[in-house]
Amino acid sequence: MPTGIRVVVVDDHHLFVRGLELLLPEVSEGVATVVASTGDAAYAAGVARHAAPDLVLVDLHMPEPGGLAAVEAVRRAAPRARVVAMSGDDDPALAAEALRHGAVGFVPKSSDAGGLFRALLAVLDGWAVLPQRLLGAVVEQNRRQAPHPVAGTLGDTERELLRLIVMGASTAGIAARMHVSERTVKRMTAALLRRLRVSSRAEAALLAGSAGLLHSDMAARVPGNGPLNPAF
Repeated sequence: MPTGIRVVVVDDHHLFVRGLELLLPEVSEGVATVVASTGDAAYAAGVARHAAPDLVLVDLHMPEPGGLAAVEAVRRAAPRARVVAMSGDDDPALAAEALRHGAVGFVPKSSDAGGLFRALLAVLDGWAVLPQRLLGAVVEQNRRQAPHPVAGTLGDTERELLRLIVMGASTAGIAARMHVSERTVKRMTAALLRRLRVSSRAEAALLAGSAGLLHSDMAARVPGNGPLNPAF
């Protein structure tokens, strides 16, 4: 388990933010701490830049400029931070949109604190996270969209790399499976994301779903417990 996880919360519901400030340190035994928060999406980038967080939780239902804009702004201002979107509902369209804007996960605000902490640990370990019940809906939504112009032209090596990314394999695990160095895996992954015109492994996973590379039974093979299983 990582130590000293710094969390920034972007949410205009002050009681919810206060709850996270109290509960996250408790359920994580002091590992996770809310180091800063803002209720104004326009200030999200500045807060994230100065707080140097490991994770940024962003409520998608915020006044203008809105949660999706905050996700994008945080990604630019604090590129090393991992952004997790939150919402009071389970709208798969909103979850998919958050991932396309750069979030690496989506969690309902109704999640218990322990489940939320497990999801955050999974995000820090390189997973993209979605509630299990949303996975099928998000994948199906992407399948209905127009085919990606590049996905169908991937070579065998690129398709295998994408499949391993979708299944949540670590850099070391991919290196072992593909018999290359970890540095090579990082270079290949960066090149694949550029070719697919996506900015994160989460977006690549969504694209894999629309291209028919992500199957509904994959989620069952991914370790985790509670309603916030790593889904990709």
